[in-house]
Amino acid sequence: MQGIVYALAFLAAFTASLVGTGAVMTFLRAREILDHPNERSSHKAPIPRGAGLATSAVLIVATGAIAAITAHEPQKMMAVPLAALVLAAVSWIDDLRGLNPVLRLAIQFAAAVVAVPAIAHSGLVFQGLLPPLYDQAAAVVLWVWFVNLFNFMDGIDGIAATEAASVGIGIFALALVFPAAVSEPGTPLYAVTVAAAALGFLGWNWEPAKIFLGDVGSVPLGYLLGFLLLSLAAQGQWAAALILPLYYMADSGITLAARLAAGEKIWEPHARHFYQQAARRFGSHAKVVRAIAAANLALIVLALLSVNLPWPRVIAAAAVVAILLSYFHGNGAQAER
Repeated sequence: MQGIVYALAFLAAFTASLVGTGAVMTFLRAREILDHPNERSSHKAPIPRGAGLATSAVLIVATGAIAAITAHEPQKMMAVPLAALVLAAVSWIDDLRGLNPVLRLAIQFAAAVVAVPAIAHSGLVFQGLLPPLYDQAAAVVLWVWFVNLFNFMDGIDGIAATEAASVGIGIFALALVFPAAVSEPGTPLYAVTVAAAALGFLGWNWEPAKIFLGDVGSVPLGYLLGFLLLSLAAQGQWAAALILPLYYMADSGITLAARLAAGEKIWEPHARHFYQQAARRFGSHAKVVRAIAAANLALIVLALLSVNLPWPRVIAAAAVVAILLSYFHGNGAQAER
């Protein structure tokens, strides 16, 4: 019976995201809400801006419905989809006319603060290393950081949807194979709907992309993924929560550190991520995203194996990501020559 529920949830979210994105794309084109290319853009022609509206709507509705049905304390859990809705509205305004970055960040912190009790219900994110209040505070900071890194990493065709689908599939597989380790009843349903909605969007976003998520798509998606990963850690599966998004965290973290060392203004847009450099040098977004998907498949396997042996799997995951980054950098240098 559970298998049928998961299959129906996947099909519903996938179809709604795929069809809804097509409708949104038509709406945006008709009203000339377009993102025109600049020197940092990966696209050459105007593309509808904010086409992630449908995907965000699907995920917010699905998260609310799943919370109402499965959550131990629905009133706490409902803060997550409601906060995601606020972030989607704010991000839509940001897509259309831009917002003060300080205001945007303050709203993101507020969205994390009001919803962090839903994570705390599962346990302590940092496994007792911090007192409960400090654990929640650190989880809020980590959550906001993840939302922004997910948004910043959405720079070539297909990358954000592929990453979201990979993380969603990984969490779903973990909950399915180890139900005692991932005990929150709604976790597999949240994960499968995230993966399905991302794959539905990917139908429009694969190279050559017809649309992009925009902030209205990437910010709520990053927020909901962050919730799932923090909740996974709070359920004791900290290694899996670290392994599944490790490529994204490594690429963004190393790039950020390099920009800080160079004295750059890190809040300004740039195109220096490993994946962006590789896409320019390879002349193909799809080649880069396929490599990320292959690495993510290895990370999913390691996340499953981490339930019983966490540290060796984390080290192996770090090696997988290091090989991927080296492949992007090394082959990119050969392409330039």
